[in-house]
Amino acid sequence: MKSIAFDYQLPPTAADAVRLLKAGDGMGKVVAGSQSLGPMMNLRLVQPEQLVDVRRLPELNQVQDLADSVVLGAATTHAAIEDGRVPDASAGLMPFVARGIAYRAVRNRGTLGGSLAHADPAADWVNVMALLDADIMLLGPEGERTVKADGFMLGAFTTHLAEDELIRAVRIPKVSSAARWSYYKFNRKTGEFAEAIAAFMDDPARGVRRAIIGAVDGPPLVIEQAGALIDGWDDELAKPWLLAAGIEADSYDYHTHLVALRRAAQQLSRLPGASL
Repeated sequence: MKSIAFDYQLPPTAADAVRLLKAGDGMGKVVAGSQSLGPMMNLRLVQPEQLVDVRRLPELNQVQDLADSVVLGAATTHAAIEDGRVPDASAGLMPFVARGIAYRAVRNRGTLGGSLAHADPAADWVNVMALLDADIMLLGPEGERTVKADGFMLGAFTTHLAEDELIRAVRIPKVSSAARWSYYKFNRKTGEFAEAIAAFMDDPARGVRRAIIGAVDGPPLVIEQAGALIDGWDDELAKPWLLAAGIEADSYDYHTHLVALRRAAQQLSRLPGASL
């Protein structure tokens, strides 16, 4: 099966892209890497009348290395993060995660902004950006607004993005030199979406001891005060958080997420620096 007929637009600026989306009255879709949208169109799960290609827009490809954060344009590819072609605010976490996304062909085209906008609960960046307390910078007809990554995703494949908005960039706070992190993704083979995701960020210099439980039915659960899980693992300590994430007790999902969280905590406790 192939997609229905559609118009293709290649606007010169982000403002022009927003105008096209507004004129499309909900029937326009932003496209960059097309690693998710393309297959969905071919299966006719989505049937946009117009595609607005933002891949080459200067505003979506800008990168800023600021004193306390890094701002990555939404069109930054997974491969650019993996290869270190953009500054890393995360002490190695983001390149590590990027290497585990799908396959290199996908990483060459798939983008940070596209993954966030798609908002698959099992995708990596919706979970990592929540862990890093990133800001999602949205551009629409009324200008730019910012939404915290923890809260940007409203549900599976549902976000704060309006029909006439696009993600322009992502602002990621820099971790300290003493920060430790871990990231564990449970999937049956490389390249598959995760069945369970767990991650920790321990950065006492910034007062951050955070964890996430991801690949659930909706947004990842962010545990802001995860010190008890970091300092001394116990399966019983994890139980209320797993239930809060909407996971049914003693189910298959419960046990896979419990194992993921336990292994992420164990990785963090063993390593003096970034997880391997």
